[in-house]
Amino acid sequence: MFDRITSDTAILGGKPIIRGTRISVAMILEWIASGASRDDILRKHPHLTAEDVEQAASYAAASVRNDVLLTAEVGA
Repeated sequence: MFDRITSDTAILGGKPIIRGTRISVAMILEWIASGASRDDILRKHPHLTAEDVEQAASYAAASVRNDVLLTAEVGA
């Protein structure tokens, strides 16, 4: 369901991040809350994909509903 989101205790203290980056779900939400659109985020961070941004927002929504259980990957 959230194949673009991962968590590893060795990266940002285990915060959920976009796989293969050090960009956290929380950071993406902060950008959105500050008025950035998906396209704005993608222009500033071309290594991200539209799916990354969309999954970050969906992950956050599911987390608030307490529907998400994500296991940590060690040494990913």
